[in-house]
Formats: sequence, C-alpha cells, structure tokens
Amino acid sequence: MPYQHKSLTEQPISLPLNKVVCIGRNYLDHIQEMNSVVSEDPLLFMKPKSAMCDMAKPLEIPKGKGACHNELEIAVLLKSSLKNASESEVADAIWGVGLGLDLTLRDVQASLKKQGQPWERSKAFDRSAPLSSFVPLAEFDNLDDLRFTLKINDEIRQQGHTALMLHKIISLIAHMSTVFSLDAGDVILTGTPKGVGPLNDGDTVSVSLDSFFSLQTKVIVQ
Repeated sequence: MPYQHKSLTEQPISLPLNKVVCIGRNYLDHIQEMNSVVSEDPLLFMKPKSAMCDMAKPLEIPKGKGACHNELEIAVLLKSSLKNASESEVADAIWGVGLGLDLTLRDVQASLKKQGQPWERSKAFDRSAPLSSFVPLAEFDNLDDLRFTLKINDEIRQQGHTALMLHKIISLIAHMSTVFSLDAGDVILTGTPKGVGPLNDGDTVSVSLDSFFSLQTKVIVQ
C-alpha cells in the first residue's frame, strides 16, 4: 500500500504527498554529541516524497550501507502553501502534528562530509522518513511545550522537549518559507535531540508524543 497521510483515528487526510523539509542542528545537546557547531542560519535539507512511509509498519533499513541511525523529531503537516509567510500565516497553514524519523545512513554521511559533498545519499533514500499519524493542531495548547520519546528494545534512547529547540516550530517554518515555497502536503521535520544511534535488524522501536499517542514497530534490514 502506498503511503497516505493519516489522522490519529487512522482516517486518510486528503492532502497530496509533497516534500519533506528538515532542519539539522536544532537541539544543542545533539550538536554537542555530534561534535558539530551551531549554524548561523537554520541548516535546511529535503527528502523527496518517496522517503515518506508509515512509521507503524516495519522500518526497512538498506543493507550494505553501514550504520543507519534513529533521529526522532516532531513532524508538522501543512494543509496550505506558504511563501514569505508571517507566523500567523504559518499557524493557519498547519493541519496537525505528529512524529517522524529522519533515518540517516551515518557512515555514508560521514564520508560525504569528509568529501565536502551534500548529504542526500545519506538522508533522502526511499523510506527514510517514517511518519506517524497526525494530531489536529487544535488539540495542542502550546507547540513549544511538547515532549516526545523513543525507546529501542524498551530502553529509552531519545527524549525531546520542543522548549529546547534553537529555532521554534512556527518561526522555523516561517523562515523556511522565505528560502523556498512550501506546499500543501509538505511535512516539516523539526530537528532531533541527543541520543541518535544505530538501528539493528529485529530491534523493537517505540515512540510516543506526550499523552497523544504511542506506537511500536520493528526494524528490518534488507
């Protein structure tokens, strides 16, 4: 079955599939664990629509590409287009919020960085952006106070709190819209906290977003 954006009640959301727009280095603790530096401007990159897949289904990791790391992030689904948008226009354009995994081929990325090349080969492969269902925006009191967790085999690996983002969700999306147009059906991945690490064949992966939902899936290397 092809991927389709879904609501928390598992109903299809009638929005097209477009791109996934991501930010790197948006949590200081992750910057420190990766021995990176704080970017002067938000570090942006994209994944194509073929990267989107259902997080509740097995996570398919490419074989023979080295380590594939988890990066759990708050995901934002847009219902309308944005260009040079104000923060109020951004808020009006959000359908809802869920979770996404920015799966990263870490060995490939390290090699690309060493060569001074872009990251797409490590970030934009098919099924590299598993997404949860989305909770309507009206259900949230404050996007700057969301907590999310990732467990591997029942052990906590990542815990995030959007209050610690260097670039907060609404202002981040407004900035993105000044760089390139955002479209209905786009998904914004908003950065990952510390705790990235390798996923192995057969691992059980559990994620949760506050009290809104939790889900569990498995890793398959193929």
